Formats: sequence, C-alpha cells, structure tokens
Amino acid sequence: MRIAVLVSGSGSNLQALLDANLSGEVVGVISNRSDAYALQRAANANIATCVIKHSAYPERTTFDAALHQQLLEWQVDLVILAGFMRILSASFVQQWEGKMLNIHPSLLPKYKGMHTHQRALDAGDRTHGCTVHFVTAELDAGQALAQGVLNIQPNDTAQTLADRVHTIEHHIYPMVVEWLCSGQMTYQDGFITYHQAPFSEPEILYFNS
Repeated sequence: MRIAVLVSGSGSNLQALLDANLSGEVVGVISNRSDAYALQRAANANIATCVIKHSAYPERTTFDAALHQQLLEWQVDLVILAGFMRILSASFVQQWEGKMLNIHPSLLPKYKGMHTHQRALDAGDRTHGCTVHFVTAELDAGQALAQGVLNIQPNDTAQTLADRVHTIEHHIYPMVVEWLCSGQMTYQDGFITYHQAPFSEPEILYFNS
C-alpha cells in the first residue's frame, strides 16, 4: 500500500509512522507550509516531498484539487493526516472515502475541533485521550477505529495533557495504519471489516503515561 502523509508542523506522527516498519510504504509527504520540520524528516528518510501553499490558491477547492493531483501522481492508496491544519472540502474527502485517516486529540465524539485538552479539564473529565478515525466531510465525525485513553491527573494542565496524549498518538496511529496496510481492516462502500468481521466500535487501549 502506497501512503502519503499530509503535514503542517513538526511531523512527530510522521516520524512514528516511519519508525513503525509498516507493511505499506510512505511514498510522499505534502505540506501547506514550506517551513514545516516534517519536510526535513521526510528528506532524511529519502521520501519525496511537495509544498502546496494554501495561500497561493484563492479557494479551498482549487487548493484541494492541487492536493488531489499530487496524490494521483504518486499513485497513493492511503492518505494520512498528521497535524495537517487545513479543513478539506467535501468533494476532496469524498474522492478519498475510506482511504484517508486522521488522529484527533480527544475521545470522540467529545470535543470536536480545537482546544480539546482545556475543554476536557474544564468539564472535569476523569479520562482523556485521542482517536484515530476515517475522514468524512463532517469535521471529526468519521468512524472511530481506535482510541488511546489515559487518566487525567489532579495536577494536569492543558500542556501536560497535550504532551501525554501526543505520546499515545505515536503508538495508536501506526497501529491502525498497519491494520489497513496488512489487510486486517478493509473499507468497502461504507462497510468496515476487521479480521473479516463487521466493525463498528473503536478498539480501546488504556495507557498510564
């Protein structure tokens, strides 16, 4: 399986994927920012890179069309969003239905969108974590595939929670990507199977980090 990773920042989740010895191959990394350190990580691993600046496109759809064209040129089978800070158009998402994953720093469906760690603290939650899910046109609403869960400590802040959740991301994201690369999980016309059985509830993994 040929994988492309879309990034905007440092690329720590990209590095976790590169270090995971996946059955699939990361063939390209796309960033909307030319200064994203993730591009250097890709270069260090001899992986093709492409910068597509969103500021160069007057509309989201034309930016997404440029993304789509690059993915086609790389003959990509699976798209991984790893800190890609752009909301993708519905038409783009539909073209990659069942072939695009995201990881979100909350236990979805809780806290879609931004500032998830502070929102969990403000709500007095006892647990928090992250969710790997298929991408759909509705923000952070695709089928959840796996969730990493940790206990919120009395002295946690939004920053300490962010750091702890990030560590969990590096474990569960490669795990789910490997499910797809190895054929353990399949997606066909909205129907997901895992080990050849119907799949509907995310796998829950608990961490003490």
